[in-house]
Amino acid sequence: MVNTDELMSVAESLPVDIKIELIEGLIASLNPNRKDIDELWAEEAEKRINELKTGEAKRVPGEEVFREIRKNLTE
Repeated sequence: MVNTDELMSVAESLPVDIKIELIEGLIASLNPNRKDIDELWAEEAEKRINELKTGEAKRVPGEEVFREIRKNLTE
Protein backbone atom coordinates (compact mmCIF):
# COMPACT_ATOMS: atom_id res chain seq x y z
CA MET A 1 0.00 0.00 0.00
CA VAL A 2 1.26 3.48 -0.93
CA ASN A 3 1.41 6.01 1.90
CA THR A 4 0.06 9.54 1.60
CA ASP A 5 3.46 11.21 1.17
CA GLU A 6 4.39 8.88 -1.70
CA LEU A 7 1.03 9.41 -3.34
CA MET A 8 1.35 13.21 -3.03
CA SER A 9 4.83 13.06 -4.53
CA VAL A 10 3.55 11.12 -7.54
CA ALA A 11 0.52 13.41 -7.93
CA GLU A 12 2.67 16.55 -7.78
CA SER A 13 4.82 15.27 -10.64
CA LEU A 14 1.83 14.79 -12.96
CA PRO A 15 0.97 17.19 -15.79
CA VAL A 16 -1.66 19.81 -14.94
CA ASP A 17 -4.42 18.24 -17.07
CA ILE A 18 -3.95 14.88 -15.32
CA LYS A 19 -3.93 16.60 -11.91
CA ILE A 20 -7.22 18.29 -12.76
CA GLU A 21 -8.76 14.99 -13.84
CA LEU A 22 -7.50 13.32 -10.65
CA ILE A 23 -8.84 16.11 -8.45
CA GLU A 24 -12.25 16.03 -10.15
CA GLY A 25 -12.39 12.26 -9.73
CA LEU A 26 -11.49 12.46 -6.05
CA ILE A 27 -14.07 15.17 -5.38
CA ALA A 28 -16.72 13.18 -7.24
CA SER A 29 -15.89 10.14 -5.13
CA LEU A 30 -16.58 12.14 -1.96
CA ASN A 31 -20.01 13.17 -3.17
CA PRO A 32 -21.15 10.74 -5.85
CA ASN A 33 -23.75 11.96 -8.29
CA ARG A 34 -27.17 10.71 -7.30
CA LYS A 35 -29.46 11.29 -10.26
CA ASP A 36 -32.57 10.48 -8.20
CA ILE A 37 -31.67 13.09 -5.59
CA ASP A 38 -30.74 15.66 -8.26
CA GLU A 39 -34.14 15.14 -9.89
CA LEU A 40 -35.94 15.62 -6.58
CA TRP A 41 -34.06 18.87 -5.93
CA ALA A 42 -34.91 20.09 -9.43
CA GLU A 43 -38.60 19.34 -8.80
CA GLU A 44 -38.45 21.17 -5.47
CA ALA A 45 -36.82 24.19 -7.10
CA GLU A 46 -39.54 24.30 -9.79
CA LYS A 47 -42.23 24.00 -7.11
CA ARG A 48 -40.75 26.90 -5.16
CA ILE A 49 -40.46 29.06 -8.27
CA ASN A 50 -44.12 28.38 -9.10
CA GLU A 51 -45.16 29.23 -5.52
CA LEU A 52 -43.38 32.57 -5.82
CA LYS A 53 -44.96 33.28 -9.21
CA THR A 54 -48.48 32.47 -8.02
CA GLY A 55 -48.09 34.35 -4.75
CA GLU A 56 -48.55 31.20 -2.70
CA ALA A 57 -45.15 31.91 -1.10
CA LYS A 58 -43.91 35.35 -0.16
CA ARG A 59 -40.43 36.76 -0.42
CA VAL A 60 -38.71 37.80 2.78
CA PRO A 61 -35.83 40.28 2.54
CA GLY A 62 -32.50 38.85 3.65
CA GLU A 63 -32.04 41.58 6.27
CA GLU A 64 -35.29 40.49 7.91
CA VAL A 65 -34.27 36.84 7.88
CA PHE A 66 -30.90 37.56 9.48
CA ARG A 67 -32.45 39.95 12.02
CA GLU A 68 -34.83 37.17 13.09
CA ILE A 69 -31.97 34.66 13.30
CA ARG A 70 -29.90 37.03 15.47
CA LYS A 71 -32.92 37.66 17.68
CA ASN A 72 -33.50 33.93 18.16
CA LEU A 73 -29.83 33.30 18.94
CA THR A 74 -29.71 35.97 21.65
CA GLU A 75 -32.89 34.91 23.44
